[in-house]
Amino acid sequence: MSKVQENEFVPDYAVTPGEVLNEYLEDLGMTQAELADRTGLAKKTINEIIKAKSPITPETALKLERTLGRPAHFWSNMERQYQDNQVRIAEKDRLESHLHWLKNIPVTSMAKLGWISKTKDKSKQLDAVLRFFGIASPEQWHTVWDSNIQVAYRQTDRSDKNFEAISAWLRQGEIQAQQVKCAPFDSKLFQDNLDKIRELTMKKNPKTFIPVLTDLCSAAGVIVVFVPALPKVGIHGATRWLGDKPVMQLSFLFKSNDQFWFTFFHEAGHILKHGRKDIFIEITKLESEKEEEANTFARDKLIPPAQFKTFLRYYDPPMLTPIEKFAKEIGIAPGIVVGRLQRDKLLLWNIGNRLKVFYEWGKREAK
Repeated sequence: MSKVQENEFVPDYAVTPGEVLNEYLEDLGMTQAELADRTGLAKKTINEIIKAKSPITPETALKLERTLGRPAHFWSNMERQYQDNQVRIAEKDRLESHLHWLKNIPVTSMAKLGWISKTKDKSKQLDAVLRFFGIASPEQWHTVWDSNIQVAYRQTDRSDKNFEAISAWLRQGEIQAQQVKCAPFDSKLFQDNLDKIRELTMKKNPKTFIPVLTDLCSAAGVIVVFVPALPKVGIHGATRWLGDKPVMQLSFLFKSNDQFWFTFFHEAGHILKHGRKDIFIEITKLESEKEEEANTFARDKLIPPAQFKTFLRYYDPPMLTPIEKFAKEIGIAPGIVVGRLQRDKLLLWNIGNRLKVFYEWGKREAK
């Protein structure tokens, strides 16, 4: 829906209705004065139409139909097409002054992912990008994305902040979310379904648990979409509300199951605890009260605090067998317990990783 048809013809010139009218008069051997007499129009009006200084009005079109034999809609459509072409030409000239904006847009990567069409014509490329964003011009991009959206980041350290790329990733999430059917949002049902989703952490194949996860969320009115990451963005997830529906958007940058499930429940925490006007984009270095609340929600939902506290009383690092036993007792993947211990600095980052599941997402990232 966001792609531009490559064979769409957009003229860079406009034939005036007056030129066509003048050709008719020449073919009929009729002067402008004679046409004025036959139509009852002023000679000045006829002359201004031919010189494209005055439009062909519906009344004039009807008079030309009776005089010259061509239907009124022929003249009206010609006038409409001329005015439309005039506007398009003016708009094309105006947009050409914004071509430099394209340099900030990851056009090549977006095209590889099938989000937009790639073309060598810069003006057409700009038009394709604007259609993708659903905006009339780059000015509206600043209004919609750069000025009015308050964002929170949690991005990998090695990634450069490129807000145009971030907004493209978010926009693709919107497009996918619009195609998802789900029930009205039910906070209580969503919380109940999170317990069922937690059980999915035991499954090792995303092809097995992703459909169940998305169905449980949509049944509670939460849209979950997976959008491939763009280069130099490195976003793991984002949460915002589109209308009356919360949307959780996840990338495929998760290398292990502890990363994926922590991010999922982190985003769920934002949905349940924070306002509908907020947008949260997850990038690592961000620290805020709401981010910490979402972190706490994810941490406690995955591993109940009381049970974790009891486990720590007898756990002797770096033994892995107790971790496996504890994970089985609380019904969660052992890799998630390892990730928790590593984050809490109770286990070195190179210890216990064999208990993690490293997902095979396939080719899910543009290069």
